[in-house]
Amino acid sequence: MTENLSQLTIQQIKDLLKTSSAQPDLWSKLAQDPRQGVQKLVRKHQQQQQRQRELQIDFERRLTFERPFWQKQQLVAGIDEVGRGPLAGPVVAAAVVLPADVQIWEINDSKKLSAHKRRQLYEQILAVAIDVSVGVGSRALIDELDIYHATEVTMAQAVQQLNVPVKHLLVDAMQVPVAIPQTKIIKGDARSASIGAASIIAKVYRDELMQTYAQIYPHYGFEKNAGYGTKEHLLGMQRWGICPLHRHSFAPVKKYL
Repeated sequence: MTENLSQLTIQQIKDLLKTSSAQPDLWSKLAQDPRQGVQKLVRKHQQQQQRQRELQIDFERRLTFERPFWQKQQLVAGIDEVGRGPLAGPVVAAAVVLPADVQIWEINDSKKLSAHKRRQLYEQILAVAIDVSVGVGSRALIDELDIYHATEVTMAQAVQQLNVPVKHLLVDAMQVPVAIPQTKIIKGDARSASIGAASIIAKVYRDELMQTYAQIYPHYGFEKNAGYGTKEHLLGMQRWGICPLHRHSFAPVKKYL
């Protein structure tokens, strides 16, 4: 069938591309087809291939911190947190141990990704990771310790719940209070694949947790703002007062106590 591509319609070629196992050879033949619609498909494919090459190069760059440990057959965990800034809800930390042959090229700082892409990568990370752990620091813990120290405790919780012997931690701009050697990396979620993976796990986990809370406390728009101080959230507090998720130690919340 691939020998008579010129006799196929554009739609038939699209259908063939979805099923054909001889992709490189097929694209070579399509590049010689003079039809504008076919050339459009070829250009789109070339752009996608270039994008994949760029993603792979960037991803390989983000393994710089992990490789020295992998070369010594040692496990290294990336640690990151989400939720230090919201007025309501917990702070969440994740610890992720990736395998040395990981090839999820789109792993990056969760803030640079759409919600849909984060959810896709969340599933992929869970499927290939050697181990993943999540720590949750409650509103009460935040009010008791302050947000910075509550975040430290929550990160330690995530590390302590890992089921594998990790030799080193890569941490996004913080120090975890555990007796494991660690490297603090500024903007680590964009510079280390392990930290980037942890940022995705923590972000998706917390967002979905806040969506669940939104069903219990429906007046604040938690399903959309994840507890951050949006206009809808502030108006909700003004009208309905605060709920058990609100952080008493945060300034905008204090006046409603």
